[in-house]
Amino acid sequence: MLSRVANNLIWLERYMERGNGILSLLKVNFYANQDSPELFSWTPIIQNYNASGEDFYTEDAIKCIEFMVFNLNNPNSILNLVTKARENARSVQEHISRELWLCINNYYLYLTKKNLVEKLLEEDPIVFLDELKKYHLMYNGTMDMTQERGPSYYFMNVGKFLERVIQISDFTAMKLMEIAKTSDSLEQSFYWKNLLLSVGGYQLYLKTHKSSFQENHVIRMIFQDKLFPRSMYYCVNKLSRHINQLIESNELERNNTEFLLGKLESTIKYTTIEGINELGLNNFILGIKEDIKNISLSINTVYFSHSN
Repeated sequence: MLSRVANNLIWLERYMERGNGILSLLKVNFYANQDSPELFSWTPIIQNYNASGEDFYTEDAIKCIEFMVFNLNNPNSILNLVTKARENARSVQEHISRELWLCINNYYLYLTKKNLVEKLLEEDPIVFLDELKKYHLMYNGTMDMTQERGPSYYFMNVGKFLERVIQISDFTAMKLMEIAKTSDSLEQSFYWKNLLLSVGGYQLYLKTHKSSFQENHVIRMIFQDKLFPRSMYYCVNKLSRHINQLIESNELERNNTEFLLGKLESTIKYTTIEGINELGLNNFILGIKEDIKNISLSINTVYFSHSN
């Protein structure tokens, strides 16, 4: 497969996965901000995902959601992410299912409706965000049900799980910054709960632990759980599998990427909670983010002529 095609497939999935994560973050923070505005500010989200370069600040929920969904100057706005995903999908239409292309195109057409901003301003923002989330659910379901299992599918999954690992790291780092500001155990538990909600792990956590939100339990689930589809270990394991499938099908050559993935997978799997605490959770996350950066660079440098 040509490197340009593979690159577009990876970035198609990265853009869609990033958009889904941002929408989850906005929805969870809206609920939390309504209950405890002093604890759950909009500033961390804006700082982390405002790539526009403009000095934007607001603690108004609707203005923040509008900025993160519609702002054309912010590369991480939902509208821009879906537009870029659509451009990539258009360029690789012969490599993806027709249903998947229609799914992305319909999402783009919905986002560009003239009255959509007014809908956000006039209606319940949660209903609005849920409408957008449905398009991501349809996209993920359509991809799973209609995309043939071959190089295109594997490259797309490389993009999905690479982006998901980055999101898990970013979401956790954001909450750690907030947790560091308080010594109140109850407030800290609110932040851990908020993190679980943001990554879709709240219900599973309650089923598993049936207790308060303890740091060790949350960290073990988010980083090391083998069955939780948004745990760090699960995503790195899936990423490694899809890279290996591409190597076995002669779509990729063996190189340092395999070693880097194996090293990261072992680090996550075998580092104990005591070891994480001794190192410091923030340092542990920084190490993972550096490893992911090196893996991403390895994939781009060796196989692709350019990156998005």
